[in-house]
Amino acid sequence: MDQEQQVDKVLSEVPPPEQVDPKEPPHVTLHPDAEGPNIALGVLAVVAVLAVLRWASAFFIPLMLGFVFYYALAPVVEALARARIPRALGAGVLILSILGAAGASVYALTDDANELLDSLPVAAQKLRDVMRKRTGDPDTPLETVQKAAAELERAAEDAKTGRPGQRGVQRVVVEKPAFDIRDHLWSGTIGLLSLVGQITLVTFLTYFLLLSGDTFRRKMVKITGPGLAQKKLTVQALDEINAQIQRYLLVQLLASIGVGLATGIAFAMLGLEHAAVWGVAAGVLNLVPYIGSILVTGAASLVAFMQFGQIEPALAVGGASLLINTVEGYLLVPWLTSKASRMNAVSVFIGVLAWGWLWGVWGLLLGIPIMMVIKAVCDRVDHLKPVGELLGT
Repeated sequence: MDQEQQVDKVLSEVPPPEQVDPKEPPHVTLHPDAEGPNIALGVLAVVAVLAVLRWASAFFIPLMLGFVFYYALAPVVEALARARIPRALGAGVLILSILGAAGASVYALTDDANELLDSLPVAAQKLRDVMRKRTGDPDTPLETVQKAAAELERAAEDAKTGRPGQRGVQRVVVEKPAFDIRDHLWSGTIGLLSLVGQITLVTFLTYFLLLSGDTFRRKMVKITGPGLAQKKLTVQALDEINAQIQRYLLVQLLASIGVGLATGIAFAMLGLEHAAVWGVAAGVLNLVPYIGSILVTGAASLVAFMQFGQIEPALAVGGASLLINTVEGYLLVPWLTSKASRMNAVSVFIGVLAWGWLWGVWGLLLGIPIMMVIKAVCDRVDHLKPVGELLGT
């Protein structure tokens, strides 16, 4: 009897909850031979690893991005190497071509993107004015809540000072200027330098990984142990990680291209201006699970309202974006991802949320590839096989 048959037998023999007497519940001890100290040490080790990953995120995020780009570009470099093009030349030309294409695309869409960004505050103000006219209330619900909060704060201050209703005392409040160009220039410069530094670091790391070829693969197989079985398991794990990550990246690339094309065509048919920019934005933000589609839908609806001046066209634009992202994000991509990674949807969803909490947006991007690596390793380590079983389909 294999393991699946044993599970089916146990599930069939366990009585349903309504047949269990609450006064005489079954007295069963789960895992009586489990060692408490070992479990406690395992929990402490997991907590320590999470703390280190969060504390050293500035190191681990570029490292993981470099490995993801390596897995994505390695097949192209290998094909160039088989064509007798040196790896150093092939990897360099490939990376420079990608950076150049990305920079040219950003430069070409800069004017349209700036125009869209400038129109967002105007659209928000216009939406608020229309909502006021429709409700017939001079104050929006948000402004009403703000006024109520101000009144409560004033009442609390009067109760604290013990002088409620006191008149004739002028209160002087020194406020910082609302806008300081120097602060914004400084913060913007620091953010830009940090972004350029991260891009440079990831670029060089990817280049050196592509240049090394299978050097690290051979070294990892060599250090796993003297036994032939251990080396075979290591090779199998590395091959599975390589294949799964490449399939996952291919799925994400095709899905992003599909979302971008569908969004651009749908917005153009609905008459929304700068439909091509919206298509590019939808395709890029599609790489960020859950958050990207919400940003595109909300911003496109707001801009559509500003352009058409009515709520109905804005709802049509938002509905089209929501429909495209729902079909792609909840039907197509999960099915293809489960086929590519052999992980169940619940584990993928929880894992992405966990990595998003740990590393923010970068965690959302890197969560699934990291979980693929974890599952490939856990499937081949006896003590970690329950974790692999939990993540699997």
